[in-house]
Amino acid sequence: MIKKLRERKSWSQEQLAIMSGLSVRTIQRIESGNKASMESLKSLASVFEVDVSKLTEEITVIDKESRYWKQQPTWFKLSLFGVNRRNKLVWVEYLSVLLGLATWIIHPDIFATSAFFLAAYLISKLVNRADSQKVW
Repeated sequence: MIKKLRERKSWSQEQLAIMSGLSVRTIQRIESGNKASMESLKSLASVFEVDVSKLTEEITVIDKESRYWKQQPTWFKLSLFGVNRRNKLVWVEYLSVLLGLATWIIHPDIFATSAFFLAAYLISKLVNRADSQKVW
């Protein structure tokens, strides 16, 4: 989240380090996913003018203003049309697996069962691509 906020303001790591009173190495460690001390988080929250909890939350919402999103191909953007949160897409993936299992056990139907499992597989690949392309 810290990297996303920094990039949104077009600040370098050095600029953020100066404004927050932290070292550049500390900023790099925090942005790479290492745990930050409460003092560091308070200092960064003050600079970004946000609550400390905002800095520690997981990013699961598509940021359509990010350069990663703008670089995506049209087919990918259309695949995520109407999806704004990662957990919603993962929920649909799990539901597809459960429906596939249910149709396989209760009333085996080669078309419905395979369609549900195929949908779950394709959604998992879509989530994986979105994760790797940093669109969340």
